[in-house]
Amino acid sequence: MKYHLATSPLRPLPNVAHAQRGFSLITTLILLIVVTVLGIGASQIVLMSERATRFDRDTQIAFQAAEAALLDAEFDIRGPNGSANQRVSTFTSSSGLGFIDGCGTGTARGLCMPAASGQKPVWYAVDFTDETSSAKTVKFGDFTGRTFATGSTGIRPEMPPHYIIEAIPDTAGGSSASTQRTLFRVTAMGFGPRKETQVVLQMIFRKE
Repeated sequence: MKYHLATSPLRPLPNVAHAQRGFSLITTLILLIVVTVLGIGASQIVLMSERATRFDRDTQIAFQAAEAALLDAEFDIRGPNGSANQRVSTFTSSSGLGFIDGCGTGTARGLCMPAASGQKPVWYAVDFTDETSSAKTVKFGDFTGRTFATGSTGIRPEMPPHYIIEAIPDTAGGSSASTQRTLFRVTAMGFGPRKETQVVLQMIFRKE
């Protein structure tokens, strides 16, 4: 007796390895995209943090420069002041001598009468960056002989701070002309390593 085995045509097996390689490529590309996006986001955060830190540093430098200008104005008003250009005698407790509408120039530089009611304050009208001979603001040391380090060596302000002084009435002791005294309002602007970084400070000073 003979037996015959039934046979069927051979069918090709699916290319499993090829399918696996294609799936791995897609997964790798997705992971690369995610990593790239995360890297760009992280670099942006680092850049923003660095800019914020630099801005804060520059602002602190400008703030300290403005504070120095307020102190220089105090020496200008009250002394001690051994400068050849000193004008301590101009600032009397009962006189506005030398103070000018719109601020003076020359030896009266930075001496300002307050703006009239309804007008912009004087410190809005003057240019604190003006260093010409016709400037209406006082540069640090102009009338005190004191020096202020500026320039590109190290991290320093680009230019010296400037200030103006206003004579305003002091009625604390009474409102009559015989008792009215004078207060001095000082407005100072300090600059950072770039002069576009600016800080403005103000104080009211009573000279005894």
